[in-house]
Amino acid sequence: MVNPAQSAARKLRIQSVLYGNKREDLQSSLENLANAIRLAVMAGLLTDVELAFGDCSPQPVFTPKDIEAFQTKYWSFGIARITYDYFDENKGSAGGHNALLAKFDSDLVLILNPDTVVAPNIFPELLAPLSNPKIGLVEARQLPIEHGKDYDRATGETSWASTACALVTKDAIKQVIGFDAVSFFLYCDDVDFSWRIRLAGFKVVFQASAVIFHDKRLSQSGQWQSTAAEEYYSSEAALMLAHKYGRPDLVAQFRADLRQNGNENQRKAVAKFDKLEEQRQLPPLWKAHPRSRCFSMASTPNTGFDHERHL
Repeated sequence: MVNPAQSAARKLRIQSVLYGNKREDLQSSLENLANAIRLAVMAGLLTDVELAFGDCSPQPVFTPKDIEAFQTKYWSFGIARITYDYFDENKGSAGGHNALLAKFDSDLVLILNPDTVVAPNIFPELLAPLSNPKIGLVEARQLPIEHGKDYDRATGETSWASTACALVTKDAIKQVIGFDAVSFFLYCDDVDFSWRIRLAGFKVVFQASAVIFHDKRLSQSGQWQSTAAEEYYSSEAALMLAHKYGRPDLVAQFRADLRQNGNENQRKAVAKFDKLEEQRQLPPLWKAHPRSRCFSMASTPNTGFDHERHL
């Protein structure tokens, strides 16, 4: 006999893209994730949970025996399947998630960074806003550092969601056909993803009560210490985002700022963008939309771009 609560349970796919992560860190993350899944399945909120890893690392992080051992250990937690795809190339975040999304067959997909630890109640908190069918994407709050951006304190509605931990509906994914891996290798792929979900008619919500720890290096004063890759790719992505949405004024502003005030990594990103433009190899502009010209972005010199974006 079917439990009434179970009949409303959602089929969930959780996917993470790996790149050189430490196995012990991933195992710790998985232990916490499995426990949160166990609680959500027991509460009748989730069913048929699948965990999918896509690995962009130079060498495989996991072996088939590792995955088999995880499957055996966490089956009783409610994880029906664990899959692992070694891509043998660095597809980037957007490309890696698209490769995984090609195989999704669930009601919901949780996009989750591998360097995170979820709170035990993450699923009931992320699922709660989805009682409103107009909501297509729900973002968790990150500790110890959150992106600075506006959101409605009453509804949680916001202009974009970070996919460090974001729950997206099947309908929203099918409308936008995944991430734009042509324009974005790392960073801003989630901003673009959010904007296209909104343009498809869905709302994006920041759910402050859904909490994850996202591993970041902090200085003694509590500031985010960015890596060379973060500096390069966040600068490149900011230029690409402004280009894609038809804002040559912002492209010019970012170029000037990065050339004058940026470090070597950021200036390299500008040089790469310049070369693509000179060779006419920049991705095409997004189709015209009146609201796409109404966003703002602010830069911080030490961490690349910390964006406040409006669409």
